[in-house]
Amino acid sequence: MNNDISTKVTLSGWTLDNPIIPASGCFGYGKEFAEFYDINILGSFSMKGTTPLPRFGNPTPRIAECTAGLINSVGLQNPGIDAVVNDILPNMDSYFSKKVIANISGFSIEDFVTSAQKLDSQEKVAIIEVNISCPNVHNGGMAFGTSAESAKKVAEAVRKATTKPIYIKLSPNVTSIVDIAKACCDGGADGLSLVNTLMGMRIDLRTHKPIIANVAGGFSGPAIFPVALKMVYDVCKAVDVPVIGMGGISSARDAVEMMLAGADAVQVGAANLVNPFASRDIILDLPNAMNEAGIKNFDEIKRSVRSK
Repeated sequence: MNNDISTKVTLSGWTLDNPIIPASGCFGYGKEFAEFYDINILGSFSMKGTTPLPRFGNPTPRIAECTAGLINSVGLQNPGIDAVVNDILPNMDSYFSKKVIANISGFSIEDFVTSAQKLDSQEKVAIIEVNISCPNVHNGGMAFGTSAESAKKVAEAVRKATTKPIYIKLSPNVTSIVDIAKACCDGGADGLSLVNTLMGMRIDLRTHKPIIANVAGGFSGPAIFPVALKMVYDVCKAVDVPVIGMGGISSARDAVEMMLAGADAVQVGAANLVNPFASRDIILDLPNAMNEAGIKNFDEIKRSVRSK
């Protein structure tokens, strides 16, 4: 391994030891994974998506396996913003010493504003990730992320509600993700996270009915990596804000490839559900992958990619 290699990255003035961040919905609040390994090795992690009120989520079955990924329809199950602020965040230092990304979702602009306001005073939170791209809830979620006008309105409202950097999480299930990315930036977004899951379904050959109780769900895993990579590349060419790339990353080489597309950091999602050590293993192998690609630090590739 080349000792000159540095894995550090920066997001809106926040320096991370490495760009590897477990994605929201695939890492809970970190505590369960801390029982497997010291999660302080992570750059950070994005907390489970939080809504103003507690949610039980969608009916089961919620998961369907695929050849190169999985479909989930959890439906934003979470304890609500008050429980996160009063119980979860105050106790997080016992197993994770770094700051985290707080992912928020909702069914109205007021929902996003409420959660952002309550997170504003939380020192443990470095960035608020605004999820306008969840495909697994009705009357909200992805509805905000499929319209440039709606996306901009959410960004404007959340920007006024908090002093923390806000990163809008975008859906790939749109006609032009670049247009929506630009609208979010126009609305005051400090950064972007993309992509959330594609839409998919499976049918049980015995019952002839959809496996997922909600019929369809979010499709994630290695199969969507090329789609995500192209969308990250296109958005990075069009905006000047930091971009967190995600979608099917399951190895250090995938992570480096996503950074070469212009991402400032990456999130690892479904891989954590298949192998609880996935993010740790990616971090440990990252210097090797960088060395193979002839990269000493990520700043140099970010400058070169975004200048092309």
